[in-house]
Amino acid sequence: MRSSFDVHVIFVFQKHDLFQISLSPSKHFLLLYRPKLTETYTEDTWLKLRDAVGAIQNSTSIKYNLEELYQAVENLCSYKVSPMLYKQLRQVCEDHVQAQIHQFREYPSLLSFLKRMNRCWQDHCRQTIMIRSIFLFLDRTYVLQNSLLPSIWDTGLELFRTHIVSDSMVQSRAVEGILEQIERERNGETVDRSLLRSLLGMLSDLQVYKESFEQRFLVETERLYAAEGQRLMLERDVPEYLHHVARRLDEENDRIISYLDQSTQKPLISTVEKQLLGEHMTAILQKGLCTLLDENRVTELTLLYQLFSKVKGGLPVLLQFWRDYIKNFGGEIVGSPEKDKDMVQELLDFKDKMDNVAHRCFQRNETFINAMKEAFESFINKRPNKPAELIAKYVDSKLRAGNKEATEEELERILDKIMIIFRFIHGKDVFEAFYKKDLAKRLLVGKSASVDAEKSMLSKLKHECGAAFTSKLEGMFKDMELSKDIMIQFKQYMQNQSEPSNIELTVNILTMGYWPTYTPMEVHLPAEMVKLQEVFKMFYLGKHSGRKLQWQPTLGHAVLKAEFKEGKKELQVSLFQTLVLLMFNEGEEFTLEEIQTATGIEDGELRRTLQSLACGKARVLNKNPRGKDVEDGDRFNFNNDFKHKLFRIKINQIQMKETVEEQVSTTERVFQDRQYQIDAAVVRIMKMRKTLSHNLLVSELYNQLKFPVKPGDLKKRIESLIDRDYMERDKESPNQYHYVA
Repeated sequence: MRSSFDVHVIFVFQKHDLFQISLSPSKHFLLLYRPKLTETYTEDTWLKLRDAVGAIQNSTSIKYNLEELYQAVENLCSYKVSPMLYKQLRQVCEDHVQAQIHQFREYPSLLSFLKRMNRCWQDHCRQTIMIRSIFLFLDRTYVLQNSLLPSIWDTGLELFRTHIVSDSMVQSRAVEGILEQIERERNGETVDRSLLRSLLGMLSDLQVYKESFEQRFLVETERLYAAEGQRLMLERDVPEYLHHVARRLDEENDRIISYLDQSTQKPLISTVEKQLLGEHMTAILQKGLCTLLDENRVTELTLLYQLFSKVKGGLPVLLQFWRDYIKNFGGEIVGSPEKDKDMVQELLDFKDKMDNVAHRCFQRNETFINAMKEAFESFINKRPNKPAELIAKYVDSKLRAGNKEATEEELERILDKIMIIFRFIHGKDVFEAFYKKDLAKRLLVGKSASVDAEKSMLSKLKHECGAAFTSKLEGMFKDMELSKDIMIQFKQYMQNQSEPSNIELTVNILTMGYWPTYTPMEVHLPAEMVKLQEVFKMFYLGKHSGRKLQWQPTLGHAVLKAEFKEGKKELQVSLFQTLVLLMFNEGEEFTLEEIQTATGIEDGELRRTLQSLACGKARVLNKNPRGKDVEDGDRFNFNNDFKHKLFRIKINQIQMKETVEEQVSTTERVFQDRQYQIDAAVVRIMKMRKTLSHNLLVSELYNQLKFPVKPGDLKKRIESLIDRDYMERDKESPNQYHYVA
């Protein structure tokens, strides 16, 4: 052997009489030679080893030193008797294992059987480990070099599996016993978990766990929970049932951790979820979801979502029931005219409640949040116009100075919540009409709670609907600011007049296009008021030629100084109330008819005015005969005995209360405006497209119009435009329209 390096490699072996040492001619390597073992030595050594194996298997003491036994195995392997050694060892082990089967032929109780099986398995494992430690050299040389041969440990497993566990009777009773123990535990009894862990570990190590145990275990589990689910769905209410399911799932997960094989987790939990939840999803939701939501059971709703999210198809079913609940509950709020007074507050409370459920219980799931929005939009528009009108009135109640319920921060939060409900409304023009009418009253009578709050609401509307939506509202604020400047100039003008007036006049100049349309009403004003009106008219038109002023007495209000027995008071009253009260400077008593003739106030308005003065809390007039309503022939006189703890008293301004006629009038104006918008949209589309079919025209209109409209209404407007020669039908195809330039 050639070597290019000067290295001595020395093999050192334990001293033994059979070894002979000689030096190779090259003097580079120290070589060890072993003579061939005699058959006597081989036989004696094997007998010694077999004796040791028998002692291990019978749990008796070993006569020989373990190191000596290990060395004997190494010697045998070194002299190429490994095949014989491996074969004889396997045979000894197989004989021993085969002999163990007899102890299982008896029929003790299943628990005793399991304990006997576990003891046999533990002994076998301990014995195999001991034998392997003695024959380790054989395991790591001969067995390792032969890939087809199982290791000593694997041989031990194979023999135990073949001769004991694969026995049909043994396997059947073992599995039955394990299943019985698990069922006992599921029924609340205490069992030996370490015994189950050991036996199931045995089945897993022997690679028979799935076919011998798991399949039967899952079948039994399915049977148990199928029956339990059917029974408990009838016996328990939904919250109890949900907690029971959660507890069962926790128990099964604990079993997996404690003694079942990890591979069983997925099919086991899936089986439990399917039988306790999957088979009863619709029944659970039909029976309990409405109650859970009505009672705001946050804990149970959270649990419901968590459980349904684990079951295939669970969340889509929950989503549908959740959507239907919102539509039905919200539909009852919106669809009941008797609830109109509290509709908006109920909607806000309902929205808060559903938001809380979506965020806390449904883990902010976007699908559920979007479904909630769709449901709100659906039910709130099933009753056209009314929700929009009531939301506008609700905003008015919050922005009026009389609202002392909230701080500025709380008011801002309320307005933000209202805007969320506002977004769901299709007919935003109805809201605009009523909001504008109420805003006008707040501005003109000076009853806004806060200018900042008014402008904040205006900003929110502008952000939501665009500048075009709020342009007129912004114009109203601009008019009020300009009016303040005009009044400063008017007061300076009045100071230069030769005949100063006893009346302090404040005038608001309103641009007609910005403000609601008010029905003109002619009333008989005192001469001094008429004279002051003319002075202002001359002053204003002198600065702004070409303009026309139209006085609106329905919007006027005044402060009157009055003298009673108790002393002087100031009365904050409407212009109509002012005209009535001033009459009592001229006389002591007047009839309804006399007051009407003198003031010129319209009959219904006059009756409401007299009712506020003689039948309300602050009765500055006496009515004869007494009663809540003003009837023909009633007589009125000044109440000189009037008493009140305040110096300045606001007498309820009847004209601030919206009448049925006003509601109808506002709604009709919205309807008329919509017709104009439809006409303009049709002409705009036809002018651009020139020729269009009826269906395509209607489709385009739906895309452009921002309010709900019926196909029949669109057809009427199209017919109207054809009659007015804006467009014409095609002579050959009646459903085709042409634009007329």
